[in-house]
Amino acid sequence: MRAVQYDRFGPPDVLHVTEVPKPVPGSREVLVEVYGAGVDAGETAFRAGRMRGITRTAFPRGTGGDFAGRVAAVGAQVRGRQPGDRVWGVMPHFTFGAIAEYVAVPADRLAAAPGNIGLLEAAALPVSGTTALTALTDKAHLLPGERLLVRGGAGGVGSLAVQLGKALGAHVTALAGARNLDRVAALGADEVLDYRVTRPDDLGRFDVIVDLVGTGLGAYRARLTRNGRMIALAFDPDRVVASMLTTGLRAALRPRRIKLFSNNPPPERLAELARRVEKGDLRPVIHAVLPMDDIADAHRGLEAGGVHGKYVVDMGRSRGDDRT
Repeated sequence: MRAVQYDRFGPPDVLHVTEVPKPVPGSREVLVEVYGAGVDAGETAFRAGRMRGITRTAFPRGTGGDFAGRVAAVGAQVRGRQPGDRVWGVMPHFTFGAIAEYVAVPADRLAAAPGNIGLLEAAALPVSGTTALTALTDKAHLLPGERLLVRGGAGGVGSLAVQLGKALGAHVTALAGARNLDRVAALGADEVLDYRVTRPDDLGRFDVIVDLVGTGLGAYRARLTRNGRMIALAFDPDRVVASMLTTGLRAALRPRRIKLFSNNPPPERLAELARRVEKGDLRPVIHAVLPMDDIADAHRGLEAGGVHGKYVVDMGRSRGDDRT
C-alpha cells in the first residue's frame, strides 16, 4: 500500500510517498481503509526535527494524526465494529502515520463518523475538533455570556474554537490575517480583527483566551479578567522545546490562570464531537484537499501561514455521497 514517510529531519521535501506492507490488525485493533486524513500544523515541527528532544521514534517516520474511512477488518477481541462501518479516529498519542491507504489502530482510538457529512470532510475534524472541545469545555469551562478571544481564529483548531465558542453562548472575538477576516466572521465570530494591526493593548478584557500562536503570551495574559483563563495550545515555532518548558512552568505556578494539555482524546470525546457536528454546532473548515503525492505542498502552506482551516489528504476513495 502507499503511505507518506520521511527518512530524515528537514524541509517539506523530505516527505515522500512510498510502498509499505499493508498492516495486519492485532487482536484489539481495527484496520481502517482511509478515505481522508488531516494535516496538522504541529506536525511541521516534528518533521523539521524541532521536537527531537521529546520524541524518539526511529526512521522512517509516518505523518498524519487523524483520519476518516471505513472499517476493513477487525481483530479477534474487537466488539461493536464490522467491515464497512464509517469511522473516524486518531492515531495513538505521539504516533503518526494516518496519511496512508490503510491504518491499524486500537479500537479505542475510533468512533462512528458523523452521519451528516462525507468522510473526506470528516477527516478535517478529529484532532482539531477534540482539541477545541477539550480546551473550551474541560479546561476553560467556558460559560454562556463570557468573553472569549481566539488568537489564530482562522486555523484548523481556531476555526472550530470560534464555532464552538458561539455554540456555548460566549461573545467571541477572533484574531486572524486580513485575507481571512470575512471567512472567520462567517463562522459566527462577533468581532474579527487583523492580528497585524491589532496590539494586545487595543483589546478589551476576556474571560477566556485560546492561544494558537505561541508568541507574546505575557501581553495577552494581561488582557484576562480577574478570574480569566488562558488555554495555551501552541508554542513559539522558533524555540519549540524552550517555549513548552516556559509555558509549562507558568501553568504549574498558576494552574487556574494558565492551562495547557496534550490532546489525547478517548472514544467518548470523538463521539461527543460527532454529536456536535450532527447537531450543527460545528462544521469542517477545509483550506484545500490534496492528493497524497502533494503532501509537501501542504507542509509548505502551513509553514507560510494564512491557512484557513485544515489541509486534507484525499486517498482517492471518495465516491460522491459516502454518508451511508
